[in-house]
Amino acid sequence: MLNKKRRRAEPPAIHPRNRYSEKPPDFGLLASLYPSFRPFVFSSSRSGRPTIDWTDFNATRELTRVLLLHDHGVHWFRPFVFSSSRSGRPTIDWTDFNATRELTRVLLLHDHGVHWWIPDGQLCPTVPNRSNYIHWIEDLLSSELIPARNDSDGKVRGFDIGTGANCIYPLLGASLLGWSFVGSDVTDVALEWARKNVESNHHLSELIEIRNANDALCSSDKKPTSEKFDDEVAVEPTAAVEKELLDPKPKEGHFCEPPILVGVVKDGENFDFCMCNPPFFESIEEAGLNPKTACGGTAEEMVCPGGERTFITHIIEDSVSLKNSFRWFTSMVGRKANLKFLVSKLHEVGVSIVKTTEFVQGHTARWGLAWSFLPPSKKFIMANIPTKNHLSFMLEGLQRQFGAFQILKSAESFFQAIGAFCKSDFTSFCVNIMLSNEHTAIILKDGSDNVGGSVASLTSNGSSNLQCPSNELSFRVSVFEQIPGTLLVKGSMLHKESPLSGSGPLKFLCHDV
Repeated sequence: MLNKKRRRAEPPAIHPRNRYSEKPPDFGLLASLYPSFRPFVFSSSRSGRPTIDWTDFNATRELTRVLLLHDHGVHWFRPFVFSSSRSGRPTIDWTDFNATRELTRVLLLHDHGVHWWIPDGQLCPTVPNRSNYIHWIEDLLSSELIPARNDSDGKVRGFDIGTGANCIYPLLGASLLGWSFVGSDVTDVALEWARKNVESNHHLSELIEIRNANDALCSSDKKPTSEKFDDEVAVEPTAAVEKELLDPKPKEGHFCEPPILVGVVKDGENFDFCMCNPPFFESIEEAGLNPKTACGGTAEEMVCPGGERTFITHIIEDSVSLKNSFRWFTSMVGRKANLKFLVSKLHEVGVSIVKTTEFVQGHTARWGLAWSFLPPSKKFIMANIPTKNHLSFMLEGLQRQFGAFQILKSAESFFQAIGAFCKSDFTSFCVNIMLSNEHTAIILKDGSDNVGGSVASLTSNGSSNLQCPSNELSFRVSVFEQIPGTLLVKGSMLHKESPLSGSGPLKFLCHDV
C-alpha cells in the first residue's frame, strides 16, 4: 500500500488531459465488444505463462470445448464470453504487428469515432502516446506565449510533417479538438492510405488536406538546370554543380531531399504550428534493435541520412525561411543528447523562445521540442509564474554499456556510502532516497569526489554555492529505456512540499555508466 501511495504522489507520466491518463484501455472490454480484436488478447500472469481465470465458468467451458475438439475431434457446446483473469490483466503480444495494428484501430474507433487502417509494414502508432503530443501543443497554444494569428478567427491550423499512411496526428487533432491540418508525405503508399483514412471519416474530411511534398520539387525555382522547360534555354551546369550531381551524398548536418517545409508550404499560408514524428534512425538495422515491440515502419518513415539530428536540423533551417508563417515549430526527439544539440542550434539561428517537454510511455522516453521566432506576449512576460510543486531531474541518454540494474545499484551504493536511506524496487527499476541535512551538506561540500565510482556531484541550477535545504529531501531515481541502445535516468521529488520546489532542476553527473 505504501508503494501505491508513493506512486500516486508523483505526477502522471501521461498528459493529464489524455483520456487514458486515469483509465488505461481495458483490453478485456474491447475484446468483448470487437470480435476482430479478441484473438489477439490473452491474460497475463505473474508466472509469465498464458492462463485462464479458473473461477470463470465461461473460460473453463471454452477450455473444455477447445480440448475436446483439438485432442479428440469432438464438437461440443461453444458459447464463450471473454473474461479477464484474476491472475493477470488482459494483454496482447506487443511483438505482433497485427495485434498492435488492431489495437490502434479499435482504440480510434471506440474512443474517438475514427475509422482507420494501414497496410502491412507501415508505421503503426500508439494512440495514448500520440495523444500526449497533441495535448502538449494544445498547452503551447493556450498559454498565449506567442499571440494568436490575426486571421485565425479562433480556429487552429496545423501542419504535420510526414503524416504517414496512418495520418494519426491530423485524425487525433481534428477529432479531439476540431483543428484543421495539412499532412504532407512523399511516398505513394503513405499518400494513398492517408487520403483513404481521411475519406473514411466524413465528419473530419473537410478539416484535413493531404499534400504531396514531392510537388515542391516541380516548382520553378527547383527545376533541374540541365533540362529544357517550355521555351527556356538549357543552362550548362557549373563544375561545382556537376561535381555535386555526380556525388549526391548529403553534407554533414544537412538533409537534401525530399523537401520538408520550404516549397511545401504555399505562399501566403499561415499555421499555428507544425509537428513531426521524425525518422529517428540512421539505418534500418538500428531501427530494428528493440525486440519487445512490433510497430512496423518503412525505411522512409524511420530512417534518413544522419538520423533525427539531421532531419530536425533541416526543419530548423526551413523555419528560418518561414519564421512568420508559423506560431510554433515543433518536433519529437528520440535522444536527449540530440535535444541538447538542437536547442543550441535554435539559439544560433536567433529564435525568440524554446520550449521542451518529456513524453514517457511505459519504459520508452521521447522529448518534445518547440520554438518560435515571433515576439513573446508581453502579458505572459509580466505574469507571475507559480512555483512548481513538482521537481524533476534527469540524465541524458546513456550509451548502454551496463544494464538498468547496474545503474540503479550504482546510484544506491553512492547514497548508502554517505549514510542516506535507500529503498530499491528493481521490478519497477527505481530506488527511493531520503537525504537528511547532514547528507545533503556532504554532497554539496564534496561534490567533486567520485564516491562509489559512478556519481560525481549533486547540483542545482549549475551553482556551486547552493545552500543546504532546511528539511529532509526525498526523491526517486528511475531508469527507462530510451531508444534501443540507450537508457534514460530520471529523478523526481516524492513530496510536493519539498524545500527545493521551484529552486530549479537537480542534476546528477554520471561517469563510467
